Order: sequence, then structure tokens, then C-alpha cells
Amino acid sequence: MAKARTQFICQNCGTVHSRWAGKCDGCGEWNTIIEEDPTGGIGGGPARAPKKGRPVALTTLSGEIEDAPRIESGISELDRVTGGGFVRGSALLVGGDPGIGKSTVLMQAAAALSRRKHRVIYVSGEEAVAQVRLRAQRLGAADSDVLLAAETNVEDILATLSEGKRPDLVIIDSIQTLWSDTVDSAPGTVTQVRTGVQAMIRFAKQTGTAIVLVGHVTKEGQIAGPRVVEHMVDAVLYFEGDRGHHYRILRTVKNRFGATDEIGVFEMSDSGLREVANPSELFLGERNEKSPGAAVFAGMEGTRPLLVEVQALVAPTSLGTPRRAVIGWDSARLSMILAVLEAHCGVRLGQHDVYLNVAGGYRISEPAADLAVASALVSSLAGLALPADCVYFGEISLSGAVRPVAHTAQRLKEAEKLGFSRAVLPSASPDLPKNGNGRLSEMETLPDLVAQIAGSRRVLQQAEEAD
Repeated sequence: MAKARTQFICQNCGTVHSRWAGKCDGCGEWNTIIEEDPTGGIGGGPARAPKKGRPVALTTLSGEIEDAPRIESGISELDRVTGGGFVRGSALLVGGDPGIGKSTVLMQAAAALSRRKHRVIYVSGEEAVAQVRLRAQRLGAADSDVLLAAETNVEDILATLSEGKRPDLVIIDSIQTLWSDTVDSAPGTVTQVRTGVQAMIRFAKQTGTAIVLVGHVTKEGQIAGPRVVEHMVDAVLYFEGDRGHHYRILRTVKNRFGATDEIGVFEMSDSGLREVANPSELFLGERNEKSPGAAVFAGMEGTRPLLVEVQALVAPTSLGTPRRAVIGWDSARLSMILAVLEAHCGVRLGQHDVYLNVAGGYRISEPAADLAVASALVSSLAGLALPADCVYFGEISLSGAVRPVAHTAQRLKEAEKLGFSRAVLPSASPDLPKNGNGRLSEMETLPDLVAQIAGSRRVLQQAEEAD
């Protein structure tokens, strides 16, 4: 009889090792390697002869294109992120920090779909049925016909789903609690998670049921387990937010049936998550218009324009090495902006501490915020407040040039809707409106912006001397 063969698999990245080690060679993490039996615990034995395959039908790229059938939840922010609703036969993975609101928004979506006469099944592997019912009562979803189950065995879950009428939506909370009889490993290990996800995806493709999987996250904010799980599913959503703020952001990371840069904004309340139709008002709610070092950035998240305040504080330092603290933006990009300001504009910040914050806990990822950050830094250093009715957007290159960005018209339209009548933006933008009426300040280089702010300060000083 052949000797049983075991493998040592990293639970963080899925790298297979021939023997145990304290540190994984693939990801560099410590104490993540666990011994697992790839044969499913059956033991060694003679290898089975491969089954003869069957030919599949081949087709061409040309032909009729059918839109993916979707199930609209009725929650507009959730439908925006998923691309118009849940696609039948798809698998969707939702990740986020503990207590951020994953189960809350999924329960609200399940109740909304159930009220629209869809058959929804909610399977909880972490909570008892009574706990799920308590949450449903708090969210006002107890009157819906959502079917509940508290089970972690994959085979039992699939047998339950196969009985009766085919469900339209199945929610599994969470994938780390699932375990299968065919695998001799503890729940949450790489093998168990992969086996459970494969079984759920296979059921979704065969029956046309949309399945939503909830995944735990690590301390780095990534979904726990190997990235192979994210590759297997059709869409990956991340729930983001800060416990110090009421809002939550549902962000698309991967979507085979829609855009990958959409966000949905929710506000946490006593009765669950409430949709925020205009996120710009949320991030600009408590803005101090007379404070130096604050600039309003007109950004884009997918197809949605968004206004957010960028705050900067430049103060003299008593340390040998000045501090650079950033919240909500890329620290490496801040260093680049500081270097361009000093090299091309003569703005000396080597003896100053620099603190940068994006108001409301929001995180900016697009480079179009360069111009707003530079404006806030120069404003704080000069001690001069920027115009309260002005927005800023544009990318800054290492040569000091201000480069155009996309969706200029949409950014300006959103700013005008919220009462901002002026804008500082790159020159020669591709979709710049022709009727700017002199309210648009087009910048070719960063020194032009610094000169404009310095000129405003001189005008202000002359006015004060005249008085």
C-alpha cells in the first residue's frame, strides 16, 4: 500500500511546501503553514485512471449578445455597485472588517428581495437563528419571507438548497465557517475554503441561483485566505468605513458583469444602513470656509462625481527630521508633491511638519487630487484661506506641469449643483465646457497656481492697508 502523502500549505497565500517551516517563502508571513492531506483524508493508494473526456461544442465570437439576467434588490446604492443588481448564476464575495455592516446590508437586501416575491435563503454559520431574527427585527425585516438556516456543512447546505423551488438568492455568512466531509482539514483552512467555494459556485452555475459569500478580512484589510477564492468568484466587494464616522462605503474591486470602480455610500443608523443619495453633502457637511489649508476636491468614483475636502496643516518643526502624516491619501504621492513644490515653485517645506487629512475619513485613490493637495499645502503655509466657492482637480507631473484628467464636465456639473461657481483645473481639458464665463482658472504649470495664491494674498494685504 502506498504511503499517504501530505502537503504543507500556507493559509495566507496558498503556497504549497514540501515540509513545515516557520516562515512562508511565498508571502513572508510567519506561522501560517499547516499540514493538510490533499487526498481528502482517504489515505494513499493506487492512482485512479483518468476518465476519458468528452468533446465540447465550439463556437465563434460573432453572434447575438444577451444581457446578463439580473435581480434588482431595490437598494439603489447596492444595485449601483453590483452593476444593476445580482446576476443569476453568479457568485459574489463581500469582505470587510468585523462589525462594519456586512450582515446588516445583506439582511436588508434579502428582505427587500423577499418583498418583491423572490425566494431568498440566508445561511448563517456564525450565528444562531435566534440571533439572526433579532437583527431582522431591529432592521424592520422580520415581516419578510426570508428563509433562515444555521449550518456549516457544505453537503447539508447543498441538500437543503436543492429541495423545493429553486432559490433566487442565497447568502452564506461566512465562507470561513464552511467545512466538507470530503476534506480532512479544520474549517477555515485553505483546502476547506476552496472546497466550499467550489461547491457553491458549481451549484450557482447549474441552477442559476445568485450566491453571496461573506469573507473575513485580515489585519491588512484583505479577505482572509488565498487569493484563489477571489479569482473563483464573479465579483468582489469590500465594505469600508471608520467606526468614528457614521458612513460606510461599499466598493467594487472585481466585477465580471459591471464596472470595477463604483462605490455605494451608506450611513449607519439605529435601524440599519441608510442610503446616501448625495455623498458630497455628507463629506462637506461641517466645512469651515474661512480656515486656511482647506481645498475642495472634485473627484470621480466610477460614474459618480464626488466632492470632498482636503485639509493640510504646515507648521514649523523643532525636530531634525520633519514629520509627514497622511490620512486618506497616498503618502508617497504627498512626498512627490512636496518635492515638486520645492524644486519648481520655490516653496520651502524642509523645515516644516506637514499633516494631510481627507475630511470625513474618505480615502482618495485617483491622481486628480494632486492639484487640490498642492493648493491646500500652499494655503496653509501662506496662512490664507482659499475661495469658498472654488473646487480643484488636476494631476501634477514631476516637471511641474498640470495634466488634464477625465470627466471634467461631470466634475464641474456636480460642483455647480452644490453651489461652487469657480474651479481651478488643467488647461486643454478634453471635455471643457465652452461657456465658462471666466469662472474657470486653467493652469498649465504648478508655479501658476502658487503665483495665483500669492497674488490673492498681496491683494488682501493691500485692501487691509487701505482700510
